[in-house]
Amino acid sequence: MARIYPFRAWRYNSTAVKLDDVVTQPYDKISPAMQQAYYQRSPYNLVRIILGLPELFDAERGESVYTRAARDLAAWREQGILVQEKDPCIFAYSQRFKVPGTEIVKERRGFIALGKLHEYAEQVVFRHEQTLSKPKNDRLNLLKATHAHFGQIFMLYSDPAGSVERILYDDNGPAEAEVTDEYGVLHRLWRVNDPATILLLTTAMADKKLIIADGHHRYETALNYSKEHAPGHLDGPGPKFNHSATEVPQPAYPEAAVMMSFVNMDSDGLVILPTHRVVHSLENFDAEAFATAAEEFFTVETLELSGATEYMGLLGRQEGAAFVAVTRGGAFLLRSKADVINSALADLPERQRQLDLSHLHSIVLDRLLGLDAEKVREQTNIRYLRDAGEAVDLVRRGEADVTFLTNPVSMEQLREVAFACDVMPQKSTDFFPKLLSGLAIYVLD
Repeated sequence: MARIYPFRAWRYNSTAVKLDDVVTQPYDKISPAMQQAYYQRSPYNLVRIILGLPELFDAERGESVYTRAARDLAAWREQGILVQEKDPCIFAYSQRFKVPGTEIVKERRGFIALGKLHEYAEQVVFRHEQTLSKPKNDRLNLLKATHAHFGQIFMLYSDPAGSVERILYDDNGPAEAEVTDEYGVLHRLWRVNDPATILLLTTAMADKKLIIADGHHRYETALNYSKEHAPGHLDGPGPKFNHSATEVPQPAYPEAAVMMSFVNMDSDGLVILPTHRVVHSLENFDAEAFATAAEEFFTVETLELSGATEYMGLLGRQEGAAFVAVTRGGAFLLRSKADVINSALADLPERQRQLDLSHLHSIVLDRLLGLDAEKVREQTNIRYLRDAGEAVDLVRRGEADVTFLTNPVSMEQLREVAFACDVMPQKSTDFFPKLLSGLAIYVLD
């Protein structure tokens, strides 16, 4: 089952930089405006490595964002901006936050460690959604250049009794590091290097199965990279770690594991937000014709509401699969006709046939708008946004043809689909808050 390991993390030196100035949101949640702000915040901000800006004459100089990332990582290590832990550690990691759109305050507790990479077929690590080609190519280029992991794969495990959290959070004292991010989330970190505590934790996790909550692209990239560097592989470097009964557990070789954050899926601190679909650059899109065509599969109601907040409020009150389509010609509430949809999606597993997003992708995007799986995978005509207001505004500004507002997937749905070895459409879930990148870094060499 799940194999976890402590590691000698590289971390920002608190005497050289302020943590608030250098950590970032995950690379795929960094907007261009955030990227610029991170650049201005510090010359050592991690964005320069995980999402660097191209420079003029890069091609002529044989440079790229990836070569600069590798050079910056090496320089920061040499300069003492990044320092390595003396002992292998695991880090308790908590996030205290206000649920978006409410006054409810929650705390999500987990821990950062290395986790062994498994093929999905081994049924230790389970995915819950499809991946996209472009992000995997980008992350592979960065990994090859830097030989390092800068953010954690967000992993879920089941522990109804909360035994793992008790090991880490009972009497753990003041946090060793704290930072509040741009969304008002308080992130706190505690170093755990006691071998007895680490052994308790690794034993408690040994019977767990894991679901990837966030980081499918990075997980699959790390898995492929691991196979390329496995002992005995043509290009592999051979074994690098030795084991003994008295040592803390270690992966068979550095690339065999990746940095992960582990969170109990049975805890109250998990929040999943919807991810909205923005469709653009369609040929001859006509809102009225679309609504008419949709009536074969959905009950279509024209809406007189005026804003994203009202649309989402209405959507949240619906029973059964439903979503809102916002076009320049008006907005529509689409409620699935169960019998028709079940017949149309007969080739899908039953669990997937119950999902709003399966109806949206298989019926609306594919059949009605002509965006097949390849176009969706390559993001030819589609963007994914968390902010409903921003998604609606893109339509109103003429930068998109139609925005589809959706309800969030539930934890129960995610668990059922993942453990059945099924997958949801791309970008089905948006866990809030995100795990900060730069709290710990796993360098492979």
